[in-house]
Amino acid sequence: MLLLFFIFQLDEAQNNPSWSAIGYSGPDPQFKPQLKNNFLHKSSKGEEQDEKKDDDDDDDDDEIIGPLNKGIVHLNQPPNIIADTLRQFGFFVSVTQRKPKVSYNLSYPSLVIQCDAVVVGSGSGGGVVAGVLSEAGYKVLVLEKGNYSARNNLSLLEGPTFDQMYLSNGFLATQDMSLLLLAGSTVGGGSAINWSACIKTPKHVCKEWCDSYELELFESEVYEEAMNVVCEKMGVQSDIEEEGFNNEILRKGCEEMGYPVSNIPRNAPKDHYCGWCCMGCKDGKKKGTSETWLVDLVKSGNGAILPRCEAIQVLHKRKKGSDRKIASGVAFEIEYKGSKEICVVESKVTIVACGALSTPSLLKRSGLKNENIGRYLHLHPTTMAWGYFPDSPSPEVWPEKDKKSYEGGIMTAMSTVVADFDKSGYGAVIQTPMLHPGMFSVLMPWTSGLDIKDRMRKYSRTAHVFALARDQGSGIVNSPNSISYQMNDVDKENLKKGIEKVLRILAAAGAEEIGTHHNKGRRLLVKQVSYNEFDKFVQEESSRPLTDLSTPLCSAHQMGSCRMGSNPKESVVNQMGETWEIEGLFLADTSVFPTALGVNPMVTVQAIAYCTAQSVLQVLRRKRTK
Repeated sequence: MLLLFFIFQLDEAQNNPSWSAIGYSGPDPQFKPQLKNNFLHKSSKGEEQDEKKDDDDDDDDDEIIGPLNKGIVHLNQPPNIIADTLRQFGFFVSVTQRKPKVSYNLSYPSLVIQCDAVVVGSGSGGGVVAGVLSEAGYKVLVLEKGNYSARNNLSLLEGPTFDQMYLSNGFLATQDMSLLLLAGSTVGGGSAINWSACIKTPKHVCKEWCDSYELELFESEVYEEAMNVVCEKMGVQSDIEEEGFNNEILRKGCEEMGYPVSNIPRNAPKDHYCGWCCMGCKDGKKKGTSETWLVDLVKSGNGAILPRCEAIQVLHKRKKGSDRKIASGVAFEIEYKGSKEICVVESKVTIVACGALSTPSLLKRSGLKNENIGRYLHLHPTTMAWGYFPDSPSPEVWPEKDKKSYEGGIMTAMSTVVADFDKSGYGAVIQTPMLHPGMFSVLMPWTSGLDIKDRMRKYSRTAHVFALARDQGSGIVNSPNSISYQMNDVDKENLKKGIEKVLRILAAAGAEEIGTHHNKGRRLLVKQVSYNEFDKFVQEESSRPLTDLSTPLCSAHQMGSCRMGSNPKESVVNQMGETWEIEGLFLADTSVFPTALGVNPMVTVQAIAYCTAQSVLQVLRRKRTK
C-alpha cells in the first residue's frame, strides 16, 4: 500500500517523478481540463456574480463540461436557496421547522420537496428510470450519494478519481479481505467509470431466469425490445479502428492457440482509443447515463439531480383500507456548514437504485423485513496473469514499440474458451482489465524492493489478462462496509481453468516473461525454456490455491442482493421490480439479478430498469386518473 500511495502522490505540477521511469504519461496527454467553472455554489456576493457570469456562458459550458449542468442542484448552500432553485425546476418545495416522520434529530430547517417520482441513484438502473419517467411528463428528482464529476473537472489521475468517483474511495473489500471490490459512486454511477463493455444478457441466462425462477419476462419480446432500446440509446457497436496493447495480445494469443475470441460491443465509437475511461470519459464519447438517460431528464425540463446527498430512509405509510404499506418518499441527508440536515421528498412512487452493495442497507434502515434482503450476493470474482513484452527493436516486430499497456480501448476482445455457455453456463470468460500504475503496483507480487522496481520499470509493456467466473457461491451484504462472501469449489476450479488458459494465451502472443499474482512471485522466461518446462509451470501456477495470491481477488460487478423472483419467500421484488413488502417501492439496479450474470452487466441492468420504468409508468398513470 505504501507503493500505491507513493505513485498516487503529485507535485505542484501535478506530476510524479516515478512516471517517466515506468513509461507512464500520467493523465491522457490529449486532455486539457477547462477550469473556468468548478460547479461549486458559493454564498458570497462576489462569488454569486461569478456564478451569474457562468450562467451566461451556459452554451459554452454544455460543450466543455457536458450536458447535465442545467440539471444539477448543489446542496452546499442554505436550505432556502436550495428551495428556490428546485422551485425553478417546477417542484413544490417548503422550508419548515417541523420534524419529518423519521428517527433522526433535526436541528436546522428541513426541506420538504414534492414530486411524482424520487429515484435514489443515478447509475445504469436509476438513470434509465429517471430518463424514461421524466420524458413521459412526470416530475422526477434524482438523489445521488456521489459527487458530480463534470468533464472539465475530471483529473484522469488514480488518486483523485478514487476519492471522487468510487464507493469508499476505491478501498472496499469483503470482511475477510478475500475480494477487493470496485464500485462507482458518482453521478452516472458505474456507467461513468466502467470499461465500456455492452454485452446483451446471454440466452442461456435468460432461459435459466425464466425456467428456474419463473420469470417469463426474460424470454419475452418485451425484454428483447428493452435490450435493443438501451443499446441504441448508448450507441452500442462492435467495430474497432485500432486495438490497444492488452486486447491485441489477448486476441493474438487466442488465435495462435485456436481459442474462440470475439469483439466486445461497446458504448463508444470505433475510434475511441482511450484507456482512461475508468476515471470518467473526458469527451463524452462513452455513453454512460450521464451522457444519455440523464440528459433526457434534463432536456425534458421535468427533473433535477441532487449530488452529494445520501438517502437515509425510504418513507412509507399504511395504505387506506388495507394492511399493506405504500411508499411515500425518501428522507435524505445533506451537510451544510459542517452540520447535517435531514430533508424529505414526498413522492407518488419511489425507486431505489443504489447498487447491490448499498440498496440492502437502505431497505433495512427503512424497516423492510424480507429475509432475502442482502442475501445471494454474487461478485464475478476475477484472477489475473501477466505477460511482459519488451519494446520491439524494430517497427516490424510485434507488438509495436509505441504501444503502452494503459492506452487504447479497455475492453475490445473476449474469449469464451472456458465459459461453458453451451452446458451449465457457469464457467469463466477471459477479458482484459485497465491497470494504471497505482493498481498495478498493488496487484504485482512483492518479493523484494529490487524486484518490484524491476516490475514497475516494465509496467508500460506488461499486459494483464483475467478470468471472470460466473459464481455459484454467494455472500451477504449488511452494509457496504460489512460484506461476507464465499466462493464454492466449482467457482474456484473455473478460475483455475481460466488462469491456465490465460498463461497459454500470453505465451502464444509472444510474451518474454509470464507470471501470476501468487505471493511467491514466480515468473517464467518463456523463450528460454522447453515446452515441458513451460507446461509444468503453467500447470503448477494455475493449480495453486487462490488464497495464496499476493493480493485479494477482484470484483467490479456486484449483483443479486435483493433478487427478483416469483414469491416473497425466495426474493425481494417481483418481475415488475416492485418490492413484495411495500407498494410503490421499486428496485432498479443489479441487486435484482436472480443469479450471477457471467458477463459485464450494463446492458442487462439497463434493460431490466427500462422494463421496471414501464411498470412505474402504469402506477403513475393510475394515480393521475384518480
